[in-house]
Amino acid sequence: MNMLEVFVSSLEEFQPDLVVLSGLHMMEGQSKEQQRKRLLEVVTSISDIPVGIPVHLELASMTNRELMSSIVHQVFHTVTSLGLNEQELLFLSQSAAGPHSSLSSWNGVPDVGMVSDILFWILKEHGKSKSKASDLTRIHFHTLVYHILATVDGHWANQLAAVAAGARVAGTQACATETIDTSQVSLRAPHEFLTSRSEAGSRIIFNPDEPVVEWHREGVSFHFTPVLVCKDPIRTVGLGDAISAEGLFYSEVHSHY
Repeated sequence: MNMLEVFVSSLEEFQPDLVVLSGLHMMEGQSKEQQRKRLLEVVTSISDIPVGIPVHLELASMTNRELMSSIVHQVFHTVTSLGLNEQELLFLSQSAAGPHSSLSSWNGVPDVGMVSDILFWILKEHGKSKSKASDLTRIHFHTLVYHILATVDGHWANQLAAVAAGARVAGTQACATETIDTSQVSLRAPHEFLTSRSEAGSRIIFNPDEPVVEWHREGVSFHFTPVLVCKDPIRTVGLGDAISAEGLFYSEVHSHY
């Protein structure tokens, strides 16, 4: 983490198109006072990143609810995009009193409607809006059998290609193949699902001919895609990073950022 300041100071010269950050979970071993101080330094560093450069934060597994809550309330509004999996999503909701936070853990495949509710809540509570000075407009959620890309309308384009690319790299990276080998993967995503559990969500029946499903809710767009799951995975470390990176590579930021 102490490299963050050095990294940010080099950005003027480097002029990147995008900044990807991770490692906040490594603060768990520190005292509360150290965590508080370090989070303030992180927020200061992120605010020093030149305007117009999107910042993506990749979350990782955590067990400290207080730290997660602090990250939600102090860091989320400073970043443009988030990447996270089902454990991180549910723990985030439990830590910050979000939807379905009474659920202790997912029972098998995470329920699409519940995931969608939590993503919507994050963007509504901590994302960019007319009344909130936040930069957060995008969340890339990944679980083993499906991915969802949730975006605040008017800030991103090419979401369909981005979420599909993330799903594709999950299959190739896990199987360590150059392209998807159909004999090595299986389709295990739900064949039908509700788009919300906290309000009257629509029922989606999956159509293999149109693998990316899109729906909208109060200024937020959702793009869902199944993942071709590797039957005998060879590489799983860093899979979330690869998925988010590939999705970001295909994402387009609207120029008024």
